Amino acid sequence: MKSVLGVNIDHVATLREARKGAMPEVIAAAVIAEQEGGHGITVHLRQDRRHIQDRDLRLLKSVVHSKLNLEMSLSEEITAIALDIVPDQATLVPENREEVTTEGGLDVHGQIERTREVSRRLAARGVIVSHFIDPEPKQIEAAKEAGAAYIELHTGAYANARWANKAHEYTKLVEGARFAAGLGLGVNAGHGLDYLNVQPIAAIPEVEELNIGHAIIARAIFCGLAGAVREMALLIAGAGESRDWPWKL
Repeated sequence: MKSVLGVNIDHVATLREARKGAMPEVIAAAVIAEQEGGHGITVHLRQDRRHIQDRDLRLLKSVVHSKLNLEMSLSEEITAIALDIVPDQATLVPENREEVTTEGGLDVHGQIERTREVSRRLAARGVIVSHFIDPEPKQIEAAKEAGAAYIELHTGAYANARWANKAHEYTKLVEGARFAAGLGLGVNAGHGLDYLNVQPIAAIPEVEELNIGHAIIARAIFCGLAGAVREMALLIAGAGESRDWPWKL
């Protein structure tokens, strides 16, 4: 199975919110991302509204032609908005208002009843439900029990690992993806992926989609958003399943 690219455009809104103005326009970013190889658009409507705003989400729902993936907490406020907007997919994520970015996977195992309730309500509206979790068997099993159709494996530990630990973190992701697929779950992956580390993850046979944002928006400063999305999409498409990555030697 070939992985595809889901483009997270949160940080287009981060730049806009720095001046509380109208530019850069999130909707334009979504259109460009789809035109240049993005198979889906991902946004995170955070409770503190630090980047994506409610208006953005409503406009994206009417503009995005591929898959609109809403990252969301388990809060009742955000759940109600998701049930009203009805994105194509909702990815349940942990959220700490003090964090700079998402710091780990959702603890589905530790809050399974609430996760099951939100997942059930979303699925009843026809939303594909995914859980953003660490590659741990107990969390994968809990996601299945709580009603997820997909999981998104948190790749942050792999992305941040030093050379000596890279293979270990990669192996955990490979085994987690295989275990999840064996339970009948679809598998996506994301967090911390960039132009240097994405191909090994794209080469994992079970991984269907990679959600990438910060690296693409950072690259866009130098080569434009169209070029940045195109480069990432080509890297993902060119990932080989049998390649030996240098840090595995």
